[in-house]
Amino acid sequence: MEIGRLGVWSFIDAWSAPDAAAFAKRVEEWGYSALWIPEAVGRNALVASSWLLANTSKLIIATGIANIYARDPIAMAAAQLSLAEQSGNRFLLGLGVSHAPLVEGLRGHAYSNKPVARMRDYLEGMKKLAYVAPRPTEVPKTVLAALGPKMIELGASDADGIHPYNVTPRHTAKARALIGPGKWLCVEQAVILETDPERARSIARSMLRTYLPLDNYRNNWVREGFSEEDLAGEGSDRFIDEIIAWGDEAAIRARIQAHWDAGADHVCIQALNPDGSPQADETALARLAPKSG
Repeated sequence: MEIGRLGVWSFIDAWSAPDAAAFAKRVEEWGYSALWIPEAVGRNALVASSWLLANTSKLIIATGIANIYARDPIAMAAAQLSLAEQSGNRFLLGLGVSHAPLVEGLRGHAYSNKPVARMRDYLEGMKKLAYVAPRPTEVPKTVLAALGPKMIELGASDADGIHPYNVTPRHTAKARALIGPGKWLCVEQAVILETDPERARSIARSMLRTYLPLDNYRNNWVREGFSEEDLAGEGSDRFIDEIIAWGDEAAIRARIQAHWDAGADHVCIQALNPDGSPQADETALARLAPKSG
């Protein structure tokens, strides 16, 4: 598997299944190398991946992320092998520990207060799979959702790399230093093709409103140098501007380049829609696509 330099990160739950497949085909036609999809309160990410893989021919479908509390390690490992074999090695498994409100409040599981140990045990559990079906021709890749240094190091030691979300190029540089060469660093970057500061920041705050209360993100932002004042309410302008890339094409491309320069192998852009829709801004994706220069 070659991950490529530029991908798309997108929610797909606002689309019907046929429309989601059509979107994946457009992402493929634009020349992006991968489409990353999350798992929260919508579709099962592995079922959705199967559908998107079946409706594309070259595009990597990656989970950003599959929740480890949603299925046991054996089920996850079997699904990974099945999807890789069915698609000709186009499935990339991104795993994460998610967040306590989603795990306890929605799923009814006990959320571990030792997420790194929980993930390490889960990865060990995946190795215990007994699998008698045909295997893919390559060993499938696994990356971990990682923000803090210990989870980043686990992604380097026990997986094939990491998938940070809601981070700055500063974080990317620190993550590369921790994982060293040879491990994938696949960074999500939210973008808004909007040059009006007030309008762009309003769109950004609508997106970040979901994440600001979550401890995993807040702890990481503090490590990145943001103050409690930056994180108060709906976030300071400084915080918004450093987490979300907005402006014209040149400004957004500069932020993507900053992640590459900091050591990212792959940047997957989440194009926030100016109309407030949960669907991706396809105008932005088409204009930022590799084929458009």
